[in-house]
Amino acid sequence: MKTLAVIEDNADNRLILQAMLRRHFRILAYASGPEGLAGLHQERPDVLLLDISLPGMDGLEVLQAIRADAVLHALPVIAFTAHAMSGDRERYLAAGFDDYLTKPIMDDQILVDTITRWLP
Repeated sequence: MKTLAVIEDNADNRLILQAMLRRHFRILAYASGPEGLAGLHQERPDVLLLDISLPGMDGLEVLQAIRADAVLHALPVIAFTAHAMSGDRERYLAAGFDDYLTKPIMDDQILVDTITRWLP
């Protein structure tokens, strides 16, 4: 089974994601950017679902650290955010995310399909 890491500060969102995805992926869940970066070094997942609005170290800063890291730089990272204004998708893709999903997820198949598209 492929491994998905989730960095999401909202505990309810982490639980919802785990419930939606546990049939498809082994899930590693982290509540903050620093916790997630440490965890990614302990066990590298196949794909990362990364919240943008994180306290302290936001998703863009986490992504910059991943892209600058010799071990993690090629990890597929999907932006997972409530930021859904015009131009946000393009902005996050230009920043180095591989894909973009908005919250709330209404169709779990779209979530699964997006993650699966980035699996090795």
